[in-house]
Amino acid sequence: MKDEEAGNRLGSYLRARRELVAPAQAGIPSGGNRRVPGLRREEVALLAGISPDYYLRLERGRDKNPSPQVLESLARVLQLDDIERAYLLGLAAARPRAPRRKRPEHVPARVHELLAHLEIPAFVEGRAFDVLASNPMAVALSPRLRPGQNRLRSLLLDPEEQAFHQDWTKATAHFVAALRTTIGDDTDDPRFVELVGDLALSSQRFRTLWARHDVRSLDGGTTTVHHPVVGELRLHRDKLPVEDVILVVYYPDKDSDSDEKLRLLAALSDTESARTARDDSADAPHPKPP
Repeated sequence: MKDEEAGNRLGSYLRARRELVAPAQAGIPSGGNRRVPGLRREEVALLAGISPDYYLRLERGRDKNPSPQVLESLARVLQLDDIERAYLLGLAAARPRAPRRKRPEHVPARVHELLAHLEIPAFVEGRAFDVLASNPMAVALSPRLRPGQNRLRSLLLDPEEQAFHQDWTKATAHFVAALRTTIGDDTDDPRFVELVGDLALSSQRFRTLWARHDVRSLDGGTTTVHHPVVGELRLHRDKLPVEDVILVVYYPDKDSDSDEKLRLLAALSDTESARTARDDSADAPHPKPP
């Protein structure tokens, strides 16, 4: 996390966002010899009603205490939505803090019980999208939902997971933006540092998206996936916080085509589990009769 390590997260965010605003979007003629993508610094300053010198100090980290009014003006010029605006205000409000001792992410026993009773795909994820627990239907939906997997790493680097998503491009953009939101000011968290460093080395797609500084929440929604056995599934997704972890459930519309396919997948999963149990029993050593 190079920009975070440099201690200028506010400036890095401002620079990344202004490069994404086309001059025409801001009402500025796009002709002429423009050497930078998006808006120039002086154009942002003019539109926000602040001096170019002051805006330059903000981007370069020389002034880390802009007023809320200045930030609101910059959010308007940079065309930030509510989540991005809140993130910008949070960057300016962040203050140095003592390192916190991180507690290991723990799945409560009652959540394991709940997973065992749910007949729809369900799993528990940590803040960095690590799969901490899952039920058989989740694994039947995608083997990448086994405990120990990382959802973002699978999405970016596993060809089967890439084929699984109908709109992989959109999914990766949403996941990376959600990761940046989740990290917040926990830039010293070893798990975040490890994951971002790993993906920055191994995925060009991640490097491109990370440089955009997009932020968003990845909560509920609807997604379409391509299962290799039952075909296309349209599923709703809900994320439910439980203490320090998140319970994720996928479910179809009742009596829909996807509902029927998910029931078929459950039956196939039960059959496979029964066959595996029989094979394990046959391979196990049997005691000799007396």
